[in-house]
Amino acid sequence: MIRTDLLKGRIVLNRTVSEINGELVVIRDLVYGTYIHGGGLPQSGGLAEVIWKQTLSKFKNQKPEIKSVLIIGLGGGSIAKLTREYWPEAEITGVDIDPVIVELGKKYLKLDKSNVDIHIQDAEVFIKEQVKKGNKFDLVCFDTYVKTKFPKKFETIQLIKLVKKLLFEKGAVIFNRLYGSKERDNAVKFEKVLKKAFNKIDRVYPEANIMFICS
Repeated sequence: MIRTDLLKGRIVLNRTVSEINGELVVIRDLVYGTYIHGGGLPQSGGLAEVIWKQTLSKFKNQKPEIKSVLIIGLGGGSIAKLTREYWPEAEITGVDIDPVIVELGKKYLKLDKSNVDIHIQDAEVFIKEQVKKGNKFDLVCFDTYVKTKFPKKFETIQLIKLVKKLLFEKGAVIFNRLYGSKERDNAVKFEKVLKKAFNKIDRVYPEANIMFICS
């Protein structure tokens, strides 16, 4: 059912519940267009897309040629949309554990048009499988929030070293972390772990987030 909230200038297009992300709401408003909101955060489209656009546009200046992209935390497809825009010929692989948000992305955010090889799977399992197969990527985008939480298993040095093995020699991985007053300490601790694995870490500060570009 479509519900219009004229006072807030928005339309609720869909409201559903996911076992992974809880309540997910698809909203269209005058400021951000159509986006998926869940767990107190914009999950795909809207502000979430703005955050990644600011980061990937800067990264594109450093790496104009990207042939393969892996998106860990595909969600509704914002990162896929942007990578397809910036690197039209790239092969894009997307992984997400939540089939509900992926289906919402197909229905409302045109995820299908981004031509993504989609895997509905636990990202940790997928990463280990790809390392075992020897597959590598030019760019890995990591956006694995479940509601407002970044899963602890993705903060370990063991997992980060596995992610590093997925990169070509000149590849890079971008981690998205919340950077508000409540989350800043965790983001700082996470960067210390990243420094144990990567020689170079650049930071981008879009909105209330910090993006770690590691190579």
